[in-house]
Amino acid sequence: MGDWVARRCLVAGRVQGVFYRASTRQRALQLGVSGYARNLPDGRVEVLACGAPQAVEALCEWLWQGSPASQVTSVVVDSVAPESMGSRPSGFLTS
Repeated sequence: MGDWVARRCLVAGRVQGVFYRASTRQRALQLGVSGYARNLPDGRVEVLACGAPQAVEALCEWLWQGSPASQVTSVVVDSVAPESMGSRPSGFLTS
């Protein structure tokens, strides 16, 4: 299965309609992290980050910064067991 980790992050603040997901995708691809960023009905953004431990950690820290127009007030990070996912996602999707 390889040496990779997965984290589910819930990002709150002004993170919808400010290119937050697109910026997250760009940063994830730079780091070699796969997964997704999607808007939630309550105004938060959910990010699934999968990859090498150091790269995933770097993306989780970057989520506090976000896009230039975003204002992040909280980032909640939960570990996801890679074996519960079956296989590591390929690419990084935004929806």
